[in-house]
Amino acid sequence: MAETPAAGRVTLAELAAEAEVSLSTISKVLNGRSDVSRKTRTKVEALLDGHGYQRRASRGTKSGLLELVFHELESAWALEIIRGVENVAREHGLSVVLTESGTRHSPGPEWVEGVIARRPAGVVLVFADLAQESRRLLESRGIPFVIIDPAGDPAPDVPSVGSANWAGGMMATRHLIDLGHRRIAAITGPEDLMCSLARIDGYRSALNTAGLDFDPGLVRYGNFHVDGGRDHALDLLAQPERPTAIFAGSDLQALGVLDAARQLGISVPEQLSVVGYDDLQVARWSSPALTTVHQPLIEMAEEATRMVLMLRDGEQPKNTRLDLSTSLVVRQSTAAPPDGVN
Repeated sequence: MAETPAAGRVTLAELAAEAEVSLSTISKVLNGRSDVSRKTRTKVEALLDGHGYQRRASRGTKSGLLELVFHELESAWALEIIRGVENVAREHGLSVVLTESGTRHSPGPEWVEGVIARRPAGVVLVFADLAQESRRLLESRGIPFVIIDPAGDPAPDVPSVGSANWAGGMMATRHLIDLGHRRIAAITGPEDLMCSLARIDGYRSALNTAGLDFDPGLVRYGNFHVDGGRDHALDLLAQPERPTAIFAGSDLQALGVLDAARQLGISVPEQLSVVGYDDLQVARWSSPALTTVHQPLIEMAEEATRMVLMLRDGEQPKNTRLDLSTSLVVRQSTAAPPDGVN
């Protein structure tokens, strides 16, 4: 990878003297070597940027690796994302490397040092956003990245693929209203994620459109996992005037709701209707089979991978923010409320 200063700028030797490091340390930073301390790397990167060094991508063989980064690999929907990325990677003769790092908001700071050393063809990230410093380092090394965004709202200039969360919340709630339910609870995801709030906004809009009051006492913020759905459902179903339907913000939380109903001796859908979100494979095999909102996770992953490969090849996608549509899949977990109850 060649490094050239603009006319009149300092040489790398002069920059090394300014940074009080050796020329070999400057070279290590430029080439993404991992044997440089984070403090030194940050200092040298700042000086490189300040003096206008522009990194040119290598003319050598393109990397055969595509990196896929999650904050956790335990969630069932991670398998859908992996399948979508591998579908496109396989078409282009690429291998997929899986990395786990950081929180649901962004990967950890140590990750970017590793990815610079690995130099993949591109990076697909499953996070709400990417820290500005990480973005700068990837861009400076010519490593393209795209965020698969089931959980947040990335900055406008960050390439990303998401889905229509508001519409999903709206159609799930409207389905329950059309069946005759009036006391409908919602268990969404963490309150600090945009997708959780968007799904609740869709839920609220469906209620308002139908002339039903929004009751904040029927809304719970969970964790998108089974235990969160179960715990919140047990609380909601213990109310003197319990809901006749629950919209869960993920299929895993919906499975937790089904488990809570079983514990309490409440039959689904005869006494309680349940709608999930995601349409994971497990939704069709639950008992009863789960009515859910289909979030096109495989398609989202495929689109993100195509986008990152276009960026790798120097092409600019027409749209760097895609929101794919959601749809309702009706199965056996929803029905009209019991006679005289709504």
